[in-house]
Amino acid sequence: MGERNPHFGKKLGPVARFLFFVAGTISLGLGLLGIPLPLLPTTPFLLLSAYCYARSSRRFYFWLINHKYFGEHIRNYRERGGTTARVKTVAISMLWITISISAIFAVDAWWIRAVLLMIAIGVTIHISSIRTLKD
Repeated sequence: MGERNPHFGKKLGPVARFLFFVAGTISLGLGLLGIPLPLLPTTPFLLLSAYCYARSSRRFYFWLINHKYFGEHIRNYRERGGTTARVKTVAISMLWITISISAIFAVDAWWIRAVLLMIAIGVTIHISSIRTLKD
């Protein structure tokens, strides 16, 4: 797969490679935080990590795109331009469950509940607009 990646052929200096590596690692951390936190997106951060690792570290790039849990999702989005219906369903369900719990139990102000509702609607529309791939 690395042979088809046009970014591996580009020569970067050690400082640029280091900065891409750091950015990829920070992005990966934010993506992992996005799993339990409904307002922090996971997929864009994982895609950014793959982008940064492709420019800085073959080892980390291949580790990420072949990861047991994240690899298939990253490859589907990068190579096929979408995600499966199952992934979309789980993402939207988790979004609404966590937003609802937050709105009911953690927030007293009606306007914050309204903001949470608008965010949930916006993210649902975004996820729904992503191309659905066959399993």
